[in-house]
Amino acid sequence: MSDPNRCMPRDTSSELRYYAALQQTQLGGHVEVAGKVAVITGAASGIGRAVAAELARRKVRAMALVDVGENIDEVAAEVNTEAGRSVAYAYRGDTTDEAFRASVFDSISSQFDTVTMCVPAAGITRDDLAVRIDKITGKARIYPVDRFKQVIDVNLVAPVYWALEMIGRIAENRAACGLKRWEPSEGMQGAIVFIGSVSSQGNRGQIAYASTKAGLEGAAATIMKEAIFHGVRCGLIHPGFTDTPMVRAMGDEYINKHILPFTQLSRLIRPDEIADAICFMLANSAVSGELWADAGWHAPA
Repeated sequence: MSDPNRCMPRDTSSELRYYAALQQTQLGGHVEVAGKVAVITGAASGIGRAVAAELARRKVRAMALVDVGENIDEVAAEVNTEAGRSVAYAYRGDTTDEAFRASVFDSISSQFDTVTMCVPAAGITRDDLAVRIDKITGKARIYPVDRFKQVIDVNLVAPVYWALEMIGRIAENRAACGLKRWEPSEGMQGAIVFIGSVSSQGNRGQIAYASTKAGLEGAAATIMKEAIFHGVRCGLIHPGFTDTPMVRAMGDEYINKHILPFTQLSRLIRPDEIADAICFMLANSAVSGELWADAGWHAPA
């Protein structure tokens, strides 16, 4: 994992001049985004796709766009066209696969530099009531345990381990340079933003999904305390109902009846609005903990 060359400049002189210029021209929180390398999972659509576009606009150096969907190559090409440069690189695979995860970090790091920003946005829903009575037999049907485990693997275990992969590599590089506990004078070494949900507070029909999003709260709180030793920040954003394929799959009738009447905006949140908030969390060193971007939505009793 470790890169012994991390202790010294590894770019050409022209590249070094480019990043020096970025440091002079980028102001405020954007300094930490410009010129960095990122990994985004679930990048083929929704929030992940929007984050990729926003990071490209903020002058990120390179991004690994990760998704199981066949269209991830097309999305990377679209991001590059929008940015007017090669910045997004597609990686298609299962985010729960450990070997695939390691290969993504190996590939993007060897081409550019150590990954220092991670947004594990891949997620699934398998919604159903926790207990349902069969109208014919009168027997209770309990939410299938295999489906529960599938949602946990994708929504909770995988995001945590993509984040830990980045932290581990940063820690190894620091150790190879003889560095121990991070000091503020070094500047931040990395940042993670997990994707929670308003459903973490409980939502009817989402026993598995809500459990994973609540679980991310505990994981993020722990990583916040541990990863700062290596100079890595960790945050968690709780989006409200956002205009993504996952939400649209609920159907217009459900959205109009159970979502829109309970939001202050009376509309679905745009993915770019969530992406802007995520990039703010990545870029601003003073930001930690949880951010609620829920458009004022609260579940009805």
